[in-house]
Amino acid sequence: MTPQEMVERALALSTNDGCVVLVDEESTANLRFAGNTLTTNGVARSSRLTVISIAGERAGVVSRAAVREDQLADVVAAADKAARDAQPAEDARPLVEAGPASAHWGEDVRPTDIGVFGAFAPALGEAFATAEAGGRRLYGFAEHRLTSTFLGTSTGVRLRHDQPTGRLELNAKSADLKRSAWTGVSTEDFTDVDVDALGASLAQRLEWAKNRVDMPAGRYETLLPPSAVADLMIYLFWSAGARDALDGRSVFAKPGGGTRVGEQLGTLPVTLSSDPGAEGIACAPFVTAHASSRESSVFDNGLPLGPTDWIRDGRLEALHQTRYSAELSGLPVTPAVDNLIMRGPGGGTSSPPSPSLEEMIAGTRHGLLLTCLWYIREVDPQTLLVTGLTRDGVYLVEHGEVVGEVNNFRFNESPVDLLGRISEVGAEGRTLPREWNDYFQRTIMPAVRVPDFNMSTVSQAS
Repeated sequence: MTPQEMVERALALSTNDGCVVLVDEESTANLRFAGNTLTTNGVARSSRLTVISIAGERAGVVSRAAVREDQLADVVAAADKAARDAQPAEDARPLVEAGPASAHWGEDVRPTDIGVFGAFAPALGEAFATAEAGGRRLYGFAEHRLTSTFLGTSTGVRLRHDQPTGRLELNAKSADLKRSAWTGVSTEDFTDVDVDALGASLAQRLEWAKNRVDMPAGRYETLLPPSAVADLMIYLFWSAGARDALDGRSVFAKPGGGTRVGEQLGTLPVTLSSDPGAEGIACAPFVTAHASSRESSVFDNGLPLGPTDWIRDGRLEALHQTRYSAELSGLPVTPAVDNLIMRGPGGGTSSPPSPSLEEMIAGTRHGLLLTCLWYIREVDPQTLLVTGLTRDGVYLVEHGEVVGEVNNFRFNESPVDLLGRISEVGAEGRTLPREWNDYFQRTIMPAVRVPDFNMSTVSQAS
């Protein structure tokens, strides 16, 4: 069966009051390399069927991988039974009514393949040669994924979204393996990846690291590049659920009840937003909920998504809302969107333009350049205090120049608190988070300056 046929047949087989069917067709291609040598490459395909059966105010969800035609009736029957046996759902709402079907609903799925690396692979080979000549070793992987999601409901919704997702992680090490630097990029199709520039950036960082400077724990003026900012802001975004705020469980809970929506969080006019149509990081323009949770509802499947400001000019504007939580909070329905954009004063149109990271380094008298974060974990949800470690390059900046590599640290910071302490926001660009790129890759972030970033202890990690 085609995905479209699977949707129609599953809907026809359900005997309950309503039904939602999601079919996800995924294909991947990857290259892996180590020590300036390609080690493996491969392609894979998978499919998953999710049937959400509705019986009154109850929902039953059954999800199976690689469902054959002769198994379809059993999957739907299991979902129907699960709905009849379930307790009434607090988030139960009428299924979304049909609007226009996706224009490409009936088109064939065209999986990705190893050809997506057609221009990238030769450039990577040249980067291997350059690194070898310079006494460096390159390690990492490149991955491209294409996921086609088909959503059909008994109310007539027929929506489709094809999501390309690509990432490159590149780690450079010195020949003795004592110095290391990391970079990564997010891409839709690998045609825009400048491997030479990435290799040159890593080579520069390894040169910086030839001079080692040991520094104690403390609060330092710190420059965070877009990748590190993305890791912190994604965690803030994941923590911005309205239900948790209403129940007093999160940093966005208002003392005495309610949420902090409307409250000023930052002094600089920083904006944190999502937009399904954002160039280069476009994502599904409708809700696809495979299961209900505190931040999503299977009853909301097919709900349109649009541009949403979560924080505007430093002021908290919205939290992740289902139709159910919006009724509880009295706030607009604002479901989560699968991308995230941060901009400083002027929203990307400031004049003069926002400074580049290089210009921010040049304007630093004494501080740290913190290239990437890892092992980020939550310490206190009430303040969104997180802890984590630095990795693959913390550098000392003196009088506008990087003068050496610093030992690693453990840090303790709250991304919400940081919004009130950022003193400068640089130019934004598409970036890849280091810690969270298995789960969230579509981000546009700036570099930022924090005058007192908390390096709580020295880390022995190397």
